[in-house]
Amino acid sequence: MPPLPRSSFDAIVVGTGPGGASVARELAANGASVLMLEQGGAEPLEGTLGQMAAMAAVPGKGAFIHRDASLLVRAITLGGTSAINFATAAPPPAAMFAAHGIDLAPALAELRAELPMAPLPDSLVGPMAARIMTAARERGLPWHKLDKLIRPQACRTGCWRCVTGCPYGAKWTARDFVDEARRHGAMLRERARVERVLVEDGRAVGVEATIAGERQQLRAGLVVLAAGGIGSPRLLRASGLLEKPAAFFSDPVIAVMGSVDDIDGGAEVPMAAGASWPEDGIALADLTLPQAMYQAFALQAGRLDRLLAHRRTLGIMVKIRDQVGGRIGRRWVDKTLQPADREKFDKGVAIARGILEQAGAHHVFASHHFAAHPGGSLRIGERVDAGLRTATPGLYVCDASVIPEPWGLPPTLTLLALGKRLGKELAN
Repeated sequence: MPPLPRSSFDAIVVGTGPGGASVARELAANGASVLMLEQGGAEPLEGTLGQMAAMAAVPGKGAFIHRDASLLVRAITLGGTSAINFATAAPPPAAMFAAHGIDLAPALAELRAELPMAPLPDSLVGPMAARIMTAARERGLPWHKLDKLIRPQACRTGCWRCVTGCPYGAKWTARDFVDEARRHGAMLRERARVERVLVEDGRAVGVEATIAGERQQLRAGLVVLAAGGIGSPRLLRASGLLEKPAAFFSDPVIAVMGSVDDIDGGAEVPMAAGASWPEDGIALADLTLPQAMYQAFALQAGRLDRLLAHRRTLGIMVKIRDQVGGRIGRRWVDKTLQPADREKFDKGVAIARGILEQAGAHHVFASHHFAAHPGGSLRIGERVDAGLRTATPGLYVCDASVIPEPWGLPPTLTLLALGKRLGKELAN
């Protein structure tokens, strides 16, 4: 990797997930000199379970086991978790942000014009998702197609690689915005581990990072932390800017599964459709997983008898809005479900079992809970203000850590909107 041609920039953005990539793109497009630092690699996505595991299943780096044996994952790679998410574009709850004086409508309008965002055409809704949707509607549930960040013309029927990293360019990821930022002159360094924020005279002036085994000090007029709901509070702690471990939410999920006798599938776009009950903090969607992941859930549930039933097993995701809690330590992360969280799961799993029963499924079982949306650890109104400023001048945060309340939603579109809004404000 060639050395950086300079060591000082207008802005340094730490992390290339949706929030960081969106900020960097806006700043670079407005003529700022921008350096993006990514802890993970930038290898092309291959859509393999092996590559996904390297990005998101390394203990202590991409994956964390909690005391109640639940699993929390995040992707350490260019584009962050958008590289391996289900490409669902849920709009942010306007009232939540309006309570803090934040209007995301202008940014959302621009993003809707820029992104491939729409429900899947019927031709890309797989037989398992269609069966679940029919059964849910027969039970009177408000089941509907979900907006997806997918280019239908490039999407392949019968493919299962959304969750492992789409190699065909069909799924939009934050890597697209990183590429745009680079076309506008921004620089990228992958495998760059930021150790701390540099502060002089009470103001952020850059970061210290290890790049290619060399510790470097890189300076900038602005520093934007976008290292995620776990990474950003850890960096603040390492920099002496956060006095104690942060609490967080994780949007835990249970997969409820049951077999049918007249479908031979198992490879389709997950979360094509679903329903939600915002007042209860519960959301459901179809969930077709790759065979190896399905088998891991079956083993986890002790259902050895279902290991070979992947191609005819319907899956429903039950996601809840969990309470903020737990602790993000410097080397560990821990969070357990509260009684109110378990009550939500009980209600959501019962709805899912009813849908599967309506669909004619048998041998129904549920996985243990897992999570992939850590956030709320540096909430707006507590650790950052409505402009995403920290208490340290020149230092901003733009990732899932700033979401102001327990969430229960796919955060990608919200983070893109926050990043666009912040980038425009900083550019001005």
